[in-house]
Amino acid sequence: MCDVCVMNAVKDRMLSRRALFRGGAAAGIAGAAAALTGTRALADGHGSVRDLTHPYGPDFPTFFGEPGISMEQVFNFADNGFNLFNLSINEHTGTHIDAPLHFSANGDSVDQIPVGNLIVPLCVVDIREKAAADPDAQVTPEDLEAWISDNGDIPDRACVAMMSGWAEKVDTPAFRGADDAGTLHFPGFHPDAAAMLLETTSAAAIAVDTLSLDHGPSADFATHYAWLPAGRYGIECLAGLADVPAAGATMVVGAPTHKGGSGGPARIFAMV
Repeated sequence: MCDVCVMNAVKDRMLSRRALFRGGAAAGIAGAAAALTGTRALADGHGSVRDLTHPYGPDFPTFFGEPGISMEQVFNFADNGFNLFNLSINEHTGTHIDAPLHFSANGDSVDQIPVGNLIVPLCVVDIREKAAADPDAQVTPEDLEAWISDNGDIPDRACVAMMSGWAEKVDTPAFRGADDAGTLHFPGFHPDAAAMLLETTSAAAIAVDTLSLDHGPSADFATHYAWLPAGRYGIECLAGLADVPAAGATMVVGAPTHKGGSGGPARIFAMV
């Protein structure tokens, strides 16, 4: 074969390979586009994200009134080229989870909460009006029935969250509401409401924007003792509930996974 023929044959072969690569690339791009389209379709129901987590430090209010976190800086950028802190944390500080183990002898620890129960429908029960009139207000079965009347049945594995307006008080003494005798005053879930949810729904969690699932003056923690030993979990000190709808949002709970923990601070947000 002449030199020109050889050169033309090689050229044709190269052009054919380029066409093949272009076709493959086009197919890859089309596939990627289809994948992105699929991803977008899955996300179409949620247009934004709302943070439901308070930032916290040693001054964040706690149930017992003592600092729930201490931070010791052991490396700093100026001297070491990086920053690193040692933390000492009370599990039940800031926006946090109560695992079943918190109020039971052998319930699931925080690392054992099924991941499927950490991405759940969010139901927001608004009791701000009665909480403004009474700091010891509670979510009652009547409040749950009113929510159901307005929004339909509570979805499977939902988190039912109390919005009392207490998140706005977090930087004030009113968040704990301690009186002269040391009794705390803030809203919570009535044990009858917890019992209703246990008996009639598969709700995975209840949540509050206060320091406790039980209201402040509770002496027996009846809601804790009803809810947590049943294998459900709780969330306390939520923020931002006023920014999400009563129904339709999806809550994502970034639960800690320290083995054997009774709970722990968590980053929690809602897809709206």
